[in-house]
Formats: sequence, C-alpha cells, structure tokens
Amino acid sequence: MDRLHLSPARRLTLLGLMSVAFFTTCGGPFGLEPLPAAVGPGWAVILILLAPLLWSLPMALMVAELSTLMPEEGGYYIWVRDTMGRFWGVQEAWWTMGYSIGLLASFPVLFVSYVTFFIPVLAPGADVPHPGLLALIRWALAALFILSAMAVNLRGARDVGQSSKLGAGFVLGAFALMVITWLLRGPSPHAVLGIVMRDLALNNPSALLLGMSIISFNFSGWDNVSTFAAEVDRPQRNYPLALGGALLALVLCYLLPMLAGLSVTTSPDVWNTDAGWPVISRLIGGPWLGALVAAAGIVSMWALFNAQLLYVSRLPFVMALDGWLPRVISEVSPNTGVPKVAILIFCGITAVFAALPFGSLAVITCLLYTPALVLEFFALIILRVRRPHAPRSFRIPGGRWGMIVVCTTFFAGASMVVAATLREWRAYPGQLLVVAFVVSSGVGLYLLRRRGALASGSGRTR
Repeated sequence: MDRLHLSPARRLTLLGLMSVAFFTTCGGPFGLEPLPAAVGPGWAVILILLAPLLWSLPMALMVAELSTLMPEEGGYYIWVRDTMGRFWGVQEAWWTMGYSIGLLASFPVLFVSYVTFFIPVLAPGADVPHPGLLALIRWALAALFILSAMAVNLRGARDVGQSSKLGAGFVLGAFALMVITWLLRGPSPHAVLGIVMRDLALNNPSALLLGMSIISFNFSGWDNVSTFAAEVDRPQRNYPLALGGALLALVLCYLLPMLAGLSVTTSPDVWNTDAGWPVISRLIGGPWLGALVAAAGIVSMWALFNAQLLYVSRLPFVMALDGWLPRVISEVSPNTGVPKVAILIFCGITAVFAALPFGSLAVITCLLYTPALVLEFFALIILRVRRPHAPRSFRIPGGRWGMIVVCTTFFAGASMVVAATLREWRAYPGQLLVVAFVVSSGVGLYLLRRRGALASGSGRTR
C-alpha cells in the first residue's frame, strides 16, 4: 500500500479529529425526535442511556485498538483485507460505500428542510403557482450545499477538521443554551423525572426492540474515522482520546436536550422530524431559541455531510490503489493528500440522488452497515490471536475477559438491531432490493477485477 506523506501542518489534530468523530457519529440530537412518540418518554431516556454501553462503546473500543495498531489510510478496509483476505476486504468497503451514498444524499435534503424554518415558502407543501420551479429551487440549494462542502474537502482533512470544530462549537453551544434556559425557566428536572417514571410504570419492555431500530443509527459511525488515519497527527495517541471525547459529547447532547424537551411536552405532534427540536426549543425559551436551534440544524447537516464525505472518499482511493477500481481514482494531491477524483465522483452522485424521493434508509443502513461491523470485530479477534504482542498504544482493557465482554456485547446488540429493523421486512421491498443489488455487485466486482488486482499487487499481505 502506497503511503501518504503529509507534513504535520496538513494533518488532522486531536481536537479536529474529535470534532470530525462527533459529526461521523452524532452531529447533535437531530434524528432522535421520533423516539418518545414511538416508545414513550421513559423508554426514550432508558435507550439513550443503554445504547452507548451496548452499541457505541464496544465499537469505539474496537476502533481505538485497531486504529492504533494499524493506522493506515483505508482503515477497516485494510483491517479486514489483511486478516480475512481480499474478497472480504472488497465487500467491507463496497457495503460501506453502498449505504453511504444514500446517507450523503439525505443531508442536503435535510439541510433544505431546516432552511424552510426561516423561508416557509420553500416548504414542499407550500401554496405556490409553480411547484416544478419550487422543486428546482430546493434542488439548487441542495447542490450549493454539496459544492460548498466539496470545496472544503478538496483542501484536505485538516480543513475538514477546522470546519468541524466550528460546527461542533455552534451545535453544542445552541443545545447547551437550550438546556441552560430550561434549567433557569423550568419546569424543574424533578418534573421530568416524574414523567419518565410514570411512563415506565405504564409501558412494557417490548418497546426496547422498536426503539433499537430508531436509535441504532444515531449511535453508530465510530469506525468511519479510521479511513483517513494516515492524515491524522500522532494517530496512536489521538484516536483513543478523540473517540472518548466524542462519546462523552454524544451522550450529553442526546440526554440533556431530551430531558429538557420532555419536561415541556410529550405530544407526538411535536416529537417528530417535521416539528422537532426547533419547535421544542421554542416551547422552552421562545422564538429566539427556536430560531437558534433551527440554525444549529443547518450547521449540523452541513458538517455531517462534510465529515461523511471525508471518510467515504478514502475507500475508493485505497481500493483503486489495490486495483479494484480505475487507477485514476487513486491520484492524490501531493500537498494535501486529497483523492480529488473520488470526492468529485461522490459529490456528483449525491447531487443526482438529492433530487429523488427517499424512503426509509434504516433498512439499507442496518443490513449493510451491521455486517460490515461484524467483519471488523472478526478482524479485531483475529489480530489479537495472530499478533497478541504487537505494539498498541491502546488495548481494550481487561485482557481476554475484556475482549470477550466487548465482543459479546456488540454481537448481542447487533442481533437486536437487525431483528428490530427486520420486524416488518415486507414493508420495505424497495430497500431490500437495494441491499441485494449492493451485495451482488460487490461480489461481481471482486470476480471481474480479481485478476487485474492480483497483477497490480493488491492485498499484498493476503
């Protein structure tokens, strides 16, 4: 594998990496709004407390160990390729790129939705004389959104990190102000505790399965910060610290706003993605706070897209180096290490998909992302067996039993997430067809390109 040789001035620093990790995993509590309406206020709070332990923490620990052991460009593609062979390495990257395209396209659409809070005439249901022109304007805004993030990504990981720091500061600051306003103006925290306890007394734990299908996406993405490891300053030191800081920020920015919001309303008419945090914060502090949180939504969508584009663009780059994709995709800027062609391709695809209507991405994300995570945990186990004494600046605590607990917890959580997502699989025929296409095309890519990849020296260790 060819290595990037970036100067320290162009590398992603600790705070930048932490900020990018925040936006690959969280980006604020946006997306949690349907949870209380689906499972009740009590289980919504319980799930926010449980999900980091059952889902996020095992992933973060796995990523911290493997990123410090193998801090290479491509991250989990390299881990799986070097432990399980070329075939599974290709599938790991292909599945991730498959669901990431839909995920990338959702952020410009959500960005335009938050803009309508300030410009209501842009709302899809607005009474306008030319609906076709309105759709074109909405798509043009989405395209400008994509172009602006592309411009930052083309400058390199360091610039993405700097913009992520500003975005994280604004988003976290807006919700911190919301929580402070709630604490000063009421209702009291004791009141929301009563709401939670009364709801738990009425609802049964069967809601846990339903809630897992909603909440799992909001606690995922920890492995994605690994794909640009060669662009990180002192990765062996900074990855564990950045992941720990991002996990703490995630828990606080999910839990505290949820408690504040539940104290003022538990109405399903408010706890949904159409009303959501701008309306909830307006109930807490008035129009000014609602406008501030809506602005935070705009910033969050942009920063989320920016961070996702950073990680996903490195996958076709390393696959091209290995001969699985056209060689032109492996060309990078000598100063910034940016795979420009890969970024341009993803932005072009996203611009097309942003014009299309979307169904639920949950099924696609779950059925492609969860198996990819399973391969990463297998890579962790294999590397512990094959290279038990290899130098690692971070190792999952607890020795063998610590590994057993972390892996068992993850596999149990993964089983629950898949079961929850597929509980009504007949309702998602289109999404299941997309998953089948991505999986079959990944196998087809391997079969078509394996001779050329072997000739170019792909997967050199396997």
